[in-house]
Amino acid sequence: MHPILGRIAIGFVLFLIIFPILTSQIYIVWPWYGRELSVELITLLLPFNILAVMLLWNYFLCIFTDPGEVPDGWKPDTQSGEGYEVKRLTGCPRFCRTCEKFKPPRSHHCRQCNRCVLRMDHHCPWTNNCIGHFNYGHFVRFLFYVDVTCSYHLAMVSYRVVAASGRRYYDEPTGAELIFIILNYVFVVPVIMVVGAFSIYHFHSLLGNTTTIEGWEKDKAAMLRRHGKIEEVKFPYNLGVKRNIASILGNNPLLWCWPTVPPGTGLKYQLSVADEHHNWPPRDPTLTNQPPFKLPDSPWTYENGDVNPNLRPSNGRLRGVNGNRHKSTEDSVSALPPYHPDYEDPGDSIHPERPYSPDSDSDYSEEGYSGAVRVRRGSEGYEVRPVNREQMFQEYVQDQINEAGRYQVYEPEHTLESDEDFEEDEFEEDVDELSGEVGDAGTISDDDVPLALR
Repeated sequence: MHPILGRIAIGFVLFLIIFPILTSQIYIVWPWYGRELSVELITLLLPFNILAVMLLWNYFLCIFTDPGEVPDGWKPDTQSGEGYEVKRLTGCPRFCRTCEKFKPPRSHHCRQCNRCVLRMDHHCPWTNNCIGHFNYGHFVRFLFYVDVTCSYHLAMVSYRVVAASGRRYYDEPTGAELIFIILNYVFVVPVIMVVGAFSIYHFHSLLGNTTTIEGWEKDKAAMLRRHGKIEEVKFPYNLGVKRNIASILGNNPLLWCWPTVPPGTGLKYQLSVADEHHNWPPRDPTLTNQPPFKLPDSPWTYENGDVNPNLRPSNGRLRGVNGNRHKSTEDSVSALPPYHPDYEDPGDSIHPERPYSPDSDSDYSEEGYSGAVRVRRGSEGYEVRPVNREQMFQEYVQDQINEAGRYQVYEPEHTLESDEDFEEDEFEEDVDELSGEVGDAGTISDDDVPLALR
């Protein structure tokens, strides 16, 4: 996220926090108690302000506390019995090619922060910071105080609304009070619903010592187990409810609601499994023997990369968006030169369809030629049957020759009775005599020269 957008998000969250806190006390509760300080007023507002201060304090710590990054030069101790995470393919310790550092257990690279974060949970746009090992406890406390403070706020404002619904005239709210009561409901009710649902998820993750990324891995493992591909795999970092909470909020339960530094360095974590070389997350066994994907040689493929042998056209006309077949009425400009066999005159608005014959390759033409598009939509694109371009060229040449008035065709005066009378030697003698006559005369026209010699 851009730094400016991150600051805007933080300012918006602060506005959502501060607006209900101040307006509920200044414009709702204070006028209700006659704008006079009393023990009952202090008893009502003191817990509310303590919760608000704890809420803002933990939010401040979420923003400015470094979640933790891998120290320079850190390497896993492969000789110790504490265990370390390795890659599935190579069996070597995990290494980040972007940061050019080894990755400790449960760490991941954040694209927003452009670094590897220790025990990364997620990147929070509302704090403009990653939630990792050193600030995850502050984040959980922040969610807890949001829920408690909003609940206390709704109870306090609702108590004022209930009192105003009585018959005592001096408890009726003024116009300004009524407006701020509505605004406080509009601000607080959506916040407690959204943040409340988010808090339930993270409280559940806290009890299981699971991050958001590891939660996705557990869902994938559960799906593989339901499909019978793997056996049940125990999550290696689940130490029990109490020890899971202590690993995040500290060992003293009395200080769980107070901002403290989480225990540990974030470079190693205690495992609940006996095997130090645990395999987490589990991999789908069907992917181990899967051959590598290879692109086919031709873009027009069918099944295993072969051309569809049963490819036959269904109709030579175009099909519109609504399913009705139609022909293009717009004049198109051909990108081919006039002497190209696929060239067609742009002025011809009507293209007669060619007759279909399943035994002739010439019936199949590419898109844009003679208006007859012989294509078939496959599962991955359009499939086109190969065309016999030699036969298309011969047809084009024959059509040009047969066009009336285009060429002057020479017709000999004598005709041969049969092909057997035509001998090669006689043809050579006739050619010699004719060439001699041409050389002597010098004025013979091109019309008198046979077409074969021209």
